[in-house]
Amino acid sequence: MNATASSSASPVTREAALRIALAARALPDVKVSAFVRALGDRLGTPVTESKLARVTVADIKAMLQGDEIVDPGVDAHALKAAVRYLWGEGIDDGAPVPDAALPSSEGLLRVAVASNTGEKLDGHFGSCSRFLVYLVSESDVVLAEVRSTRAADEAEDRNVARAELIGDCHLAYMQSIGGPAAAKVVRAGIHPVKYPVGGDAREVLAQLQGTLSCPPPWLAKLLGRESVSLRRYAASEEADA
Repeated sequence: MNATASSSASPVTREAALRIALAARALPDVKVSAFVRALGDRLGTPVTESKLARVTVADIKAMLQGDEIVDPGVDAHALKAAVRYLWGEGIDDGAPVPDAALPSSEGLLRVAVASNTGEKLDGHFGSCSRFLVYLVSESDVVLAEVRSTRAADEAEDRNVARAELIGDCHLAYMQSIGGPAAAKVVRAGIHPVKYPVGGDAREVLAQLQGTLSCPPPWLAKLLGRESVSLRRYAASEEADA
C-alpha cells in the first residue's frame, strides 16, 4: 500500500483516532500507523466517524488484501471486534474496581479473565484491553486486580508478554485464542479455557466454583489436591486386588 502524504497529514478527530487505535489493537500484530494509512486509502481522507460507522468485516479484509499489515489468517472474532470499535461500540467500557476485602490467596484459584467491557468475559487473548484477576474458592469469587494489557502490547512478542502479565494465575478464560498463543500460555504454566459465548465474568466463574468441592483430575492437580475420582478408582483397584 502506498499512503499519500495527505493521508497521514489529514486531520482526524479525537473520537475517530480512538476508534482506529482500538480497532488496530483488536487485530493481532497490527501497527496503528499502518492501519491509519490503510483506512485513509480505503475510505478517503479525512477519515471521519461517519465513514468509520459504515466499515464492514469485508471492507477490512479487502483493505488489507495483499498487504503485510495483518496475518491473512486472523480469526473472525478479531475482525468483528475491530469493526465494532470502528463503529464506536464498546469504547466507554468503564474498568471495574477490585473488591475492597480480599481473602488470603493461599489455597485459592487465581483466574484471569480476558475483558474489554466492565466485568464481562468478552475478550480475545491477543487483543483484550485488560485481564480481570479473580480469586476463586468454594465460597467466594473475588475480583482482586484489573491488569491493563497496554504495556504488554509494546513488547516484541505481545502474546508472550500477555502470558507473563498473568503468569501468577492458574487459569485464563477468554472467548478465543489462537494455537500459537495458547502454546505460549501453557508454557507460562497457565491453563487456557476458551469460553466462546462469553458473559458476566462472575457468573462464568460461579460454574467453575461449583466444581471445586469435587474437582476433575486436571483441576485437582492445579490445586495441589488428590482427585476424588482418581482416589475412588485407586480404592476400587485395591479392593479387586
